[in-house]
Amino acid sequence: MPHSQNTAPRGSVRIARGASPWLLPTVATAAVSLVRSRRSKRAAALAVPATALAAGMLWFFRDPEREIAPGRVISPADGVVQSIMPWKDGRTRVAIFMSPLNVHVNRAPLAGTVTSVEHVPGGFVPAFNKESENNERVVWHFDTELGDIEMVQIAGAVARRIVPYVPQGTKVEQGERIGLIRFGSRVDIYLPEGVEVDVEVGQPTTAGVTRIDRV
Repeated sequence: MPHSQNTAPRGSVRIARGASPWLLPTVATAAVSLVRSRRSKRAAALAVPATALAAGMLWFFRDPEREIAPGRVISPADGVVQSIMPWKDGRTRVAIFMSPLNVHVNRAPLAGTVTSVEHVPGGFVPAFNKESENNERVVWHFDTELGDIEMVQIAGAVARRIVPYVPQGTKVEQGERIGLIRFGSRVDIYLPEGVEVDVEVGQPTTAGVTRIDRV
């Protein structure tokens, strides 16, 4: 499969799918308060914070086009590598923490077929805490050239809504957008046994660009 199916020019930015329930009311409030600010001091006082909040929402929900980098496994999320942990079954879990300032759209780490998309109810502890292992999450499984790849989108204290973009049975390209975590949190990817990690704790990652595995 090709690395990218982007049709927009590289470097262009759009608004993430799934942002409208948060974005539209905020932008509408800002627009109305700005229009009324000329006639009402109360509206003028509201216009400043409303406009700032709308601008912040536009920034939070940005979804830039990217040229997908080569590599067997690429990062599914923008953020920072929080931990690298060997798993009992031989796999290695790479956890990527997403702050509210990161792009919230997640991408497929490999080309393949989505074999499972499972929503698991849970809590909303900050994603950098150990207790976040029991948070609300969406567990993905992909059938790829490396076999089954598991990826988990984990909600946090602020990110209380995960929006999958593609259903089970969908064939995805590497780097294709597959879902959104509103306001950041954590994304875990499990590398199969025998696949070495090529990132380290504290390293920044870019979805669709940063290579996770070592040749």
